[in-house]
Amino acid sequence: MNRSWVEPVVACAQIASSFYDTGLLIVVKGHYNQTLLFNSSSKDAVKKAISNFYMIHNLILGLTPLLCAYALGHFGDKKNRKIPICVPLAGYIIARMFLLFVILFDWPIEVMFGSAALNGLTGYFTTYWPGILAVASIGSSETRRSLRLIVIELVYGMAGLVGSLTSGHIFCGLNIAGQKGSVLVIISLIFYAFSLFYSLFILKMPSLEENGLESSRQLISETQNIPTEGEPTENSRLLNQNVRLTYRVTFLKVSASKFLLGLLFITGIMYNSAVNGAVDILPLFIIQDPLNWDAVEVGYANSAGYLIFVTSFLGVYFFSKRLTDFTMIIIGIVSFSAGIFIMGFVQWTFLFYIARTVMLFSLIPMPTIRSVISKNVQGSSYGKMFVAFQLSLSATQVITLIVFTHIYQVTLHWFCGFCFILSSIIAILSIIPLSIYMRQSRNHLFQKLEE
Repeated sequence: MNRSWVEPVVACAQIASSFYDTGLLIVVKGHYNQTLLFNSSSKDAVKKAISNFYMIHNLILGLTPLLCAYALGHFGDKKNRKIPICVPLAGYIIARMFLLFVILFDWPIEVMFGSAALNGLTGYFTTYWPGILAVASIGSSETRRSLRLIVIELVYGMAGLVGSLTSGHIFCGLNIAGQKGSVLVIISLIFYAFSLFYSLFILKMPSLEENGLESSRQLISETQNIPTEGEPTENSRLLNQNVRLTYRVTFLKVSASKFLLGLLFITGIMYNSAVNGAVDILPLFIIQDPLNWDAVEVGYANSAGYLIFVTSFLGVYFFSKRLTDFTMIIIGIVSFSAGIFIMGFVQWTFLFYIARTVMLFSLIPMPTIRSVISKNVQGSSYGKMFVAFQLSLSATQVITLIVFTHIYQVTLHWFCGFCFILSSIIAILSIIPLSIYMRQSRNHLFQKLEE
């Protein structure tokens, strides 16, 4: 096994996360069912209490990483690239141990807010995921980077599928002292611990593949060994021309303007907001009329969502050999936009799966955008840049959650699919800054080559 692979870290951590998420949901539901219904409160009060718990919990997880994520990413670039991976994993282990104490020792459920805060202050997913992507980017060439990042997404999705399908059975079938969920949380912590152990002692940082300024300087230094006495040879002239061309293209990459990077950020933020807005509403949509699905049908719907990881991976695998990154991004955006537009008019089960099928390439844009971003900065800045991008996504995700939830509540009685139509429009609009980037970067390249 190649020790520079981060896939084992991603797989184990995602299985652990799936186990934990299932355990937390059922424990929170059981807590409020027991306390509120026992006091003769209505079922509506229970639903409201659970939704309020998750709103506070997720807001804490979304906001607290803003305090430290960029610093951890910066230290990862300067000191050791394991820092933005290992610190969040250690935080996961300590913070999520609180759920075990809630189950075994009957701690108040409110301590999970403290768990979320601790998880956030150690970086959480906002730091962990950019750290993973930075390591994967360093160990891949520019031509294969989009495929490399989508492979990471595939492993993430498949691990989530396995964890989600098995977590419920473990929760109900295995327990300690009759406390359901205790074994599930312990197994989750074991998977987190293995991820941390692998990251610390097995994972080997890949060598920095500098297709950038450092490589050009090395090429230039090599030309100093070319004989300069007498007439220059044909080989020396060709080498000097290649060096000058490489240097100019590299200079374009490392000196890419903030305006160009900003356009990539805007594209990613707009598309991610459209996706998150739809994903936040989708569970509410399928459990109410007109679908009104039960737990089994909801499980099938979640499985269909995870299969998109596979189809998007296959899309990148085949498209990357024939199409540019920008074309792949546009294909993914159009795929999601068309599928979620159909979702807005879903009245029957078969139409839901048609919409999901149309969205089969919807995961292509985000890893490809990250790949393009990495090609516009030096390798020594990957971690910091990925964290900055993830912070932008996290900040807007909090706003998206609040806005789309409010819009859904307002439009529920006259058109429950309105949020999906809005999401489709935002996704299509994200092509505009991408198109501007494509045009400006092409002009910038030609200008530099003409100098």
